[in-house]
Amino acid sequence: MSEIKDNWIQTKIGDQITLQRGFDITKAEQCDGFIPVISSSGVSSYHNIAKVNGPGVILGRKGVVGSVFYINEAFWPHDTTLWVKDFHENYPRFVYYFFKNHTKHLINMDVGSANPTLNRNHVHLNEVVWPECRIQKAIAHILGTLDDKIELNRRMNETLESIARAIFTSWFIDFDPVRAKAEGRQPEGMDASTAALFPSEFETVEGQDIPKGWQVKPIGEIVEVKGGSTPSTGNEAFWGGDIPFCTPKDLANNMVPFLLTTERKITELGVKEISSGVLPVGTVLLSSRAPIGYIAITTCPISVNQGFITIIQNESCINYYIYQWLKTNMDAIIGNANGTTFLEISKKNFRPLLAVLPNKQIMDAFKSVTESLFSKICSNLVQSSTLVNFRDTLLPKLLSGELQIDNPEAFLEATA
Repeated sequence: MSEIKDNWIQTKIGDQITLQRGFDITKAEQCDGFIPVISSSGVSSYHNIAKVNGPGVILGRKGVVGSVFYINEAFWPHDTTLWVKDFHENYPRFVYYFFKNHTKHLINMDVGSANPTLNRNHVHLNEVVWPECRIQKAIAHILGTLDDKIELNRRMNETLESIARAIFTSWFIDFDPVRAKAEGRQPEGMDASTAALFPSEFETVEGQDIPKGWQVKPIGEIVEVKGGSTPSTGNEAFWGGDIPFCTPKDLANNMVPFLLTTERKITELGVKEISSGVLPVGTVLLSSRAPIGYIAITTCPISVNQGFITIIQNESCINYYIYQWLKTNMDAIIGNANGTTFLEISKKNFRPLLAVLPNKQIMDAFKSVTESLFSKICSNLVQSSTLVNFRDTLLPKLLSGELQIDNPEAFLEATA
C-alpha cells in the first residue's frame, strides 16, 4: 500500500464518530406514516414519528451483522441497529463508505452466540486510518456519483417495468381495448392499427368471459415447461466450466426482470447430467420452492438446478407475456403447490394452470410496444452491474489511501 500522506491520521473509530444503540418499537406500536424504520436488514416498515434527523448512517447490530445503510431524511433506527449519534464534524456519506469498506471487520466482531450481535464499544476501539474532511468529501463524491447513477437506473427500471405491467393488465386482464370497442369508443392510448386487432365483443370459455376468438388453455399446452437438476457436486469434471448454472440463490436479490450472471459455472460434461440441458436465451425462470416466486428472463444460454420451473417462449407466447402472466397469477401458482417441509410447485401441478391467450397478431403487437421497455431495462442493468464492479474496486483503494486524491478541492464545490 502507498504511504499514507500527512492529511491521513492513525486513529480509533470511537475518536471520529459515536455509535448509539437504536430504539425498540413493535409493529403494534407503529402508526401509518412516511418515516422509515431501519432494522439490521434495511427499511422494515414505516412510522409517523422520527427518532433521528438525517443524514444518518446505520449498522446492523443484531441478527444481521455487517449491514450498513445511509439515509438523507429523518428515520427511526431500530433496536437491532447501531446508528451514528455524533459525526464529530466528519462527512456523513464518507462515514457510510468507511463502514461499507469495514464490513468484514464488523462481521468478525460478532459477539453473539445463537444470534449475531455487534457491540458498539468493540467497534469504537478499532484502530483505522482516517482522512481529513476535504478528502472525505472527495471520496464520498466519487463513490456517491456511482451509487447515485445506480439508484437512478433502479428507479428508471421500476418505472419502465410498471409501464409494461400496466399495458399487460389493460390488454390481457381488464381487456380495456375490447370493452372500449364494445361501447363504441376508441381504445385510449392506442393507435388505430393496433386497436383494429382487438375484437369488439366477448364470449364465455372455460367459465370465463374473454375476448371473442381468444383461447383459454393450460399453460403447459401453450409453452414448453421444463425443470432442472444438479450434477454431483463431488465430481470436479462437472464444475468450473463456461456455462452459467443457476440456483434460486442467484435470484434472491434479483428484483428485476433479467438475470445477468450466476454464482456458479458448469462444464459441458456437467450439462449432460441435466435433462433440460442448456436453456436458450429468453427462457423464463420461476423458482419452484423455498421460496416460490422468484422470476427472471435469461440473457444468455443457461442451465438450472431442481429449484426451478423453466418456461421456453415461442411465437404464440413471448417471454414478456410469460413474465407478466407469472407475476399476475402468483396466488394461483402457490395455491397449486404442496409439500410437508416446504411448499413446492411441481411441473405436473404447474402445467394445468389456465392462461388467456390472444391471437398471434395481438401477441406480436404486445411484443412491439413492450420490447423497447424491456430492452432499456436490460441495458440499465448491464450498466449498473459495470458501475457496481467499478465502485467495489475503488472502495478499498480510496478508503485505505492506496489510491490518493491529489486535488480534493476539485470535488468540494460538487459536495458542498
